[in-house]
Amino acid sequence: MVKAADMLIARRADTRARADFATWKMMAKLNGASALPPEAQEFLASYQNLLAQMSEGEATEATIGAIYKAYYAEMGGAGAAPDVRPRPPEAAADNVTAFRRPAPKPKTTSFFGAGAAAGTQKRPLPVALIFACLVVVYVGIRLYWR
Repeated sequence: MVKAADMLIARRADTRARADFATWKMMAKLNGASALPPEAQEFLASYQNLLAQMSEGEATEATIGAIYKAYYAEMGGAGAAPDVRPRPPEAAADNVTAFRRPAPKPKTTSFFGAGAAAGTQKRPLPVALIFACLVVVYVGIRLYWR
């Protein structure tokens, strides 16, 4: 039985192993492998050896698995490193769901929304009325101050 703390370590180790391997592989493609630490150079050398024996995907997963196990032990994981990658579900012939379009969302009317700009709906207060009110307020203030 795997403890929750060990699973947390396992996930961190797996994430770090995948990120580091991708970084190391890119540096090797850019002729910067000599700048990598010795441990990384050893993993890349074992990756090159695995490439001669199997496909690129299998060699990548095998190398990442080795890096993961090393990181798991380094991070303090107890026992053997647990499997953290979910297995893909097996395809079944009767497990097919037909695609259906979602139902259209009903249009909502907004107070000053885009519908008012389209001209399909009346504005709640005409612009001329607002302007007239502003003029009345302005004239009232001017008269009050005299």
